[in-house]
Amino acid sequence: MPEYFYADRLFNALERVDPEPGMLLVSAPGMYSPDFARTVVLVLEHDADHTLGVVLNRRSEVALANVMPGWEELAAKPQAVHIGGPVSPESAVGLGVTHSGVDISSSPHLNRLANRLVLLDLNATPEDLAPVVEAIRIFAGYAEWAPGQLDDEILRGDWFVTPALPTDVVASAGADLWGDVMRRQPMPLPLFATFPANLEDN
Repeated sequence: MPEYFYADRLFNALERVDPEPGMLLVSAPGMYSPDFARTVVLVLEHDADHTLGVVLNRRSEVALANVMPGWEELAAKPQAVHIGGPVSPESAVGLGVTHSGVDISSSPHLNRLANRLVLLDLNATPEDLAPVVEAIRIFAGYAEWAPGQLDDEILRGDWFVTPALPTDVVASAGADLWGDVMRRQPMPLPLFATFPANLEDN
């Protein structure tokens, strides 16, 4: 591991929060793995057996209309498929932000993650979801951790855990989601908001 990987000292100096569905995993400045450098991962499931999540800030060049016609009408711009992670890239994961005042517990096609942030049942139709969902994002694939793996990575300082905002899932094309999430954290994390994915680019 390179000597510049100092995140164990940076992140471990902060108050530790346990991951749970609806929380964000924010990759450490200088994340060693290129697959997760400057990524923001939304946790979908976390228990003793495994952890599942989707990377929120990796957009593909594939238009959503080309692979799931009709769903683009609900999608936030840019209306492209996003890359949720390296596992099962042929599978689709749908996330959405509900309209204000929607009773998520009474909607059979929604699974609450946090606030107005929901996991979508993609067996539903866009017409089923339109009355309750303000905007959606579709992800190809997901990230997965084996039992204890994520806990070890957090202990090492690879990830910072923080609550998600609904707007994190539907961020605009020009947004730097990693930097934006870092800037709203306690000091000293905002100081690293412009940390490059590749140190050679600095």
